[in-house]
Amino acid sequence: MSAGPLIPSDPAADEVRRAALRRMRTVAVSLLLLAAAVYVLTHGEDGFLGFVNAGAEASMVGAIADWFAVTALFKHPLGLPIPHTALIPKRKDDLGKGLEEFVGENFLQEAIIRERVLGVQIAQRVADWLAEPANAERLVTEVSEVAAVALSKVRDDHIEALVTEALVPRFHEEPIAPLLGGLLTGVLDDHLHHGVVDLMLEEMHDWLVANPDTVHEVLGERAPWWAPESVNTYVINRAHLEMVRWVAEIRDTPDHRARRALDSMLERLSVDLLENPEVQARAERLKDRVLDHPAVIGTAVTLWKALRKALLASLDDPQGAVRRRLLVEAEAASARLRADAALRERLDHMAADAAVWAVDRYGAELTTVITHTIERWDGKEAARRIELHVGRDLQFIRINGTIVGGLVGVLIHAVSLLV
Repeated sequence: MSAGPLIPSDPAADEVRRAALRRMRTVAVSLLLLAAAVYVLTHGEDGFLGFVNAGAEASMVGAIADWFAVTALFKHPLGLPIPHTALIPKRKDDLGKGLEEFVGENFLQEAIIRERVLGVQIAQRVADWLAEPANAERLVTEVSEVAAVALSKVRDDHIEALVTEALVPRFHEEPIAPLLGGLLTGVLDDHLHHGVVDLMLEEMHDWLVANPDTVHEVLGERAPWWAPESVNTYVINRAHLEMVRWVAEIRDTPDHRARRALDSMLERLSVDLLENPEVQARAERLKDRVLDHPAVIGTAVTLWKALRKALLASLDDPQGAVRRRLLVEAEAASARLRADAALRERLDHMAADAAVWAVDRYGAELTTVITHTIERWDGKEAARRIELHVGRDLQFIRINGTIVGGLVGVLIHAVSLLV
């Protein structure tokens, strides 16, 4: 794989790291020079100065050895191609693979992830956060804005394609007679249609009472031309009064024979839709004719436009019905979460299960990003950037090597004198 540039960094932050690295290098080099100066000044001396000389000598050895070790990570010491130096530029791909395996084996484990997610107590934090009115309002605002953007991105041709390519073919395939029969049976068993019938009768009665002229006009057009006008008027008035009386009688009589006849007809229809092949075939043909009618697409698009317009207007209005409802639901969710410990525990375990599932399914792909990213890096540039980030701390190895080396040198000199 060809090498590529590293991800761009923050120049200001890099400059701070570079200055810190220079300071620590200066300290390490200064200690080496100090040890060298002490060694030269005490060379050949005995007694106490002999201990100082031995310590200075060992300090130089430790400082140089640790300088070599630190430098060998990032480049060839003194530019010499010594084996097993410049490890990062040469073996960055192996290091990336090792880092990938380390992360996968030590961090992306079920027990670790589950413990961490459960320890966070997500449900409790969400409940406490939503309990603040400002936070709940902020959530509703964000959700409203995102929903408005999403709605605005759905074009009319998207709805048309959805209806023609997905919904209509699916409705053609799905038998409608059993669905209608089962639905009608449930409505009749629960007497849900009585309320609809009452409403229709009430509206019909009110319309007949409020529009006698319209009734007269409709019936007058069908009256015999040869009958006297007075006779036609009398018959029409009588027919209008009888219609009003008959509708009122049905409305006010729950056990009216017309109601029973309607119930019987609907019951027969529900049975036929479930059992009669001929009725079922007629229902399917009617369904197909309706679905194939050109007006279906136009109606679907028109309904979508109206729905979208209403939703966008409500989402845009801070006091709109949708926003108010979302705010009420957010506050109710917060109150329930804070009061129900069992619910919080279930949600926390669900979150842990989801995290474990995601890691089990995608963990390998996630850690592979480490290897693929490092493989794209240029070796020298990678070494320079890594040194910039960790080189300051590595200088302590040189400092410690100088100090510890000096102490060990003194100890060895003392043991040699004793021996």
